Amino acid sequence: MIQAQSLARALNALTKSSQFSYVKARAAARKDENVDWPRTKLLNESFNAEVDGCESFVMRDGSVCEWKPGAFTFAARPPR
Repeated sequence: MIQAQSLARALNALTKSSQFSYVKARAAARKDENVDWPRTKLLNESFNAEVDGCESFVMRDGSVCEWKPGAFTFAARPPR
């Protein structure tokens, strides 16, 4: 879960910018080698930026850096 917490901290720092977008969040996540991209793609299969805001990211340890639209933040979630 440490991997998701680390990414959530980094992405939450970006959310404070007036120029924040899901594209910038995704670009920042691409720099994190702990993101499991095949599982992230499955999780976000029906992702729609206009409705969902931002994607959530699955980490290699199984934890998830999850977008919380109501709070406009990312939060770490343990593996299910």
